[in-house]
Amino acid sequence: MFLAWAADKAGLTEYVGEFAWTPSHAAWFIKQDAWTRKPEPGALVFFDWRGGKSYKGVDHVGVVERVAGKKIHTIEANVDRVWLKRKTRETDKVVGYGVPRLVKANAERLDEIRSTERPFVSAPRPETGHGSPLDVLGTPPALLAAMVLTTIVLSLRVTGRRRGTHRRFAWPWNAPATRRPAKPSSGTRAPQAREKVRAALRHPEPAQRHP
Repeated sequence: MFLAWAADKAGLTEYVGEFAWTPSHAAWFIKQDAWTRKPEPGALVFFDWRGGKSYKGVDHVGVVERVAGKKIHTIEANVDRVWLKRKTRETDKVVGYGVPRLVKANAERLDEIRSTERPFVSAPRPETGHGSPLDVLGTPPALLAAMVLTTIVLSLRVTGRRRGTHRRFAWPWNAPATRRPAKPSSGTRAPQAREKVRAALRHPEPAQRHP
């Protein structure tokens, strides 16, 4: 927590990290590709008092001030019952080192890569102008529709033949012709018959008497 406070005061939180749990702090450096086994000034040193080498067992953390042979000189907080103290440490209890300068270098390299990336630009489409409506017949959707319609017609015809009947579609050219009612003949027989009936009504023949 002291290191997080110091990094915040120095304006370096994005390169040092802001953690209270030391294993999480070490894991953050590993994820940032800024983890090493070699000490250097300015690096954060992570200790495991049991001598383990996994970041999950980290117990304590400090800042490397300088390196002298196989020993490191550190600045640590909450150690030896004091808030802040310089210490000289052996490296046998060291799990690893988190290097803020590597975090910064990786971030700058990533920003440089992003700045040079260009978005994908699709190739310009050729201008076709105003085509004919019949051009639609050659398009894939039109061909697919024609294939589906042909398949349906053939399946209906095959089904009708299997049942022993032949289906005919009610197309306009297959519709039966409408029969019109026959008109009475306009010949001369009809008027003559009417005249005979009228004459019989005017002059009825006398009834014949039988002896």
